[in-house]
Amino acid sequence: MKKPLWIGGRHVETASYTTLYAPYSKEAIAQIADGGAAEVSLAIEAAGLARPVMRELPSHRRSAILGKAAQLLSERREEAARLIALEAAKPLKAAYAEVDRTIQTYQFAAEEAKRIHGETLALDAAPGGEGRFGYTVREPIGVIGAITPFNFPMNLVAHKLGPAFAAGNAVVLKPAPQTPLSAFFIADLFAEAGLPDGALNVLTGDGKLLGESIVRDPRVGAITFTGSAGVGASIRAMAGLKRVTLELGSNAAVIIDANADLDAVSARCAVGAFSNQGQVCISLQRIYVMEKVYDVFVERLVAAVGKLKVGDPLDPDTDVSALVAEREATRVLDWIAEAKALGAEVACGGTREGGVVLPTVLLHVPSQAQVSCKEAFAPVVVVNKVASIDEAIEQVNDSSFGLQAGIYTSDLKTAMDAAEKLHVGGVMINDIPTFRVDQMPYGGVKESGLGREGIKYAIEDMTELKLVVMNRS
Repeated sequence: MKKPLWIGGRHVETASYTTLYAPYSKEAIAQIADGGAAEVSLAIEAAGLARPVMRELPSHRRSAILGKAAQLLSERREEAARLIALEAAKPLKAAYAEVDRTIQTYQFAAEEAKRIHGETLALDAAPGGEGRFGYTVREPIGVIGAITPFNFPMNLVAHKLGPAFAAGNAVVLKPAPQTPLSAFFIADLFAEAGLPDGALNVLTGDGKLLGESIVRDPRVGAITFTGSAGVGASIRAMAGLKRVTLELGSNAAVIIDANADLDAVSARCAVGAFSNQGQVCISLQRIYVMEKVYDVFVERLVAAVGKLKVGDPLDPDTDVSALVAEREATRVLDWIAEAKALGAEVACGGTREGGVVLPTVLLHVPSQAQVSCKEAFAPVVVVNKVASIDEAIEQVNDSSFGLQAGIYTSDLKTAMDAAEKLHVGGVMINDIPTFRVDQMPYGGVKESGLGREGIKYAIEDMTELKLVVMNRS
């Protein structure tokens, strides 16, 4: 299967192509176009030509296009899920869930396209404002550069495209090198849905070259990026005065009070830690448990992890499959070895089968161990004992990241105190930090990024606020 670039509503061939391999089976699955600086310029030019078309498109028409794309994706759900499972090694059950969420994301975008509005201003509230009428409107920025990761190759693309199109922007999209097929698939659906030519352009090739070219180009008005903190910082430095939204890393944590339902919580924690092999920005990486229930919780968590099936992502029963690349499997085993050398205990896992790192539970891990203080992005979870909720909150906050955190407790005061004290973008009470639905504001503090996703909130970052004042005197 040969996949050229998608620019200006047509396929664009390149001089060379790169073979894409499936992370689990290692089989060759496609030939992917190698775009360069010239193709970036061509794509931005195409988006620029589509800019006035998208701006003039009435909101009901933008809504209809987004709704049609959601409908087409629903009709091809099986194909889409298998594509994700193949190129990303995402277990099929998780791939179906991602497709379903992607459909919802575009549906939310279709709804929000009709709800972009400003406000009227009481200008006479200030002396000198008498006889004047003011109001605000939101206008599209124009051309949006979108850079997306491999772990949710359809839904995180939807969180860029949905609000951009709803607001009347054109997009130049650079998907992750491992998961371009999902992006090309979505481009086909939008073309069928009636999106104007040039409103969506998909570039593949050298990620660093393409990304930097998009970020630096003055014709691009805003950048939306999901990925690592290091790359995000580099993008912000290069972007100058462009609007920048960054959804970056995390080492999400949950606190478990002594009064929690350990059976339910342990099962939920297994889901939060090992879904998509832990390759989720809000994957549960750290668990802090009150010492009174620590041993019982660990026993039940290990039992829950033992029920997970490891293997082929295309097997509908598989829960955990291969990491996205061989280097990631090697890295996480090195991190596990480091934690052991620092005194950690392996309760289960800690080894690999081919590209699959077995679900790993580590106990008594020092905070300076990389598997605790950095983003693991792998099927590893740290479980540590604490003497109090305050100690647990201190441990959660002792991180350079701050995306989401959770707390399980039946005490209302404890829950509300934790919600106030946890320094993160989102606090989940009686749930894991891995919880997300696609209309909620989603983003973090510290090295977890800038801005918020969730269609309504992303639209604010993809529009400019204009003030209009009329002197009636």
